[in-house]
Amino acid sequence: MNHPAIRSGSVAVITGAAAGIGFAIARRLCDEGMKVVLFDKDQAALDGAVSKLCNVNPPAKLLSVTGDVASAESLQQLYDHATLFGDVSLVVNNAAIANRAGPWHDINQWRQTMEVNFWSVLTIQQLFTEYLLSKDTPAAIVNVGSKEGITTPPGNAAYNVSKAAAKVLTEQLAHELYERTRNRVTAHLLIPGYTYTPMNFPGMAEGSTKPEAPWTADQVAERMLESMARGEFYLFCEDNEVTRELDQRRMQWSADDMIQNRPALSRWHPAFAEQFKAYIADLK
Repeated sequence: MNHPAIRSGSVAVITGAAAGIGFAIARRLCDEGMKVVLFDKDQAALDGAVSKLCNVNPPAKLLSVTGDVASAESLQQLYDHATLFGDVSLVVNNAAIANRAGPWHDINQWRQTMEVNFWSVLTIQQLFTEYLLSKDTPAAIVNVGSKEGITTPPGNAAYNVSKAAAKVLTEQLAHELYERTRNRVTAHLLIPGYTYTPMNFPGMAEGSTKPEAPWTADQVAERMLESMARGEFYLFCEDNEVTRELDQRRMQWSADDMIQNRPALSRWHPAFAEQFKAYIADLK
């Protein structure tokens, strides 16, 4: 049984839907009989995605909207088209970029990363939340986060900050929605692991062989539905390289940095390398 927001005939809105995790979620929701709005800035990729979905699921009811999540005008158009398409019950904020801007480098990359990975999420929430609250039916918002927004490893500061911000935003949203609707409208944070997508593998060709380590985007989409059905907030995904138990130890270690007053990001600090190694030594 699915989360009640995932129901046949209702509308799902997905950003960054032309490829990767967004496309996999769209395909999975089509299987559930939902009408799906696919939003992406790449017109050719979006047309290709719609064609693929129609080929594998001819009855699918699809609407493609081309635009940029960093544009308030584009997001308003997305809202207008989606609400005219039918009864929106699910919004998935998936679009993201991974610019590698350091803590004091390239302010323009920082702004672009935050516009796409955080401000667009907030804008879409502001557009759709009151609409979802106005209905007398179950609904959900899923924001796609990242493990890098939780353990914040060095080397990708802008991306980590944007995903950490999305995590906190989604936690706040979930609590406010619970206070307001007692779980009629819910919010969830999808946390993919290492996944075989164009973001992680730029230039990947369709039909190319997937490396062993990452999960497929389809596995992430399936985990999203399974975890939502169980009423979970953190829709956590492992991968073929890192177990759930190891991820949990890494997250606990990061949280304990503050509690134990260790250096920032001590997991990568030479003075704590052996201590961390011992901390995970019993995991296989």
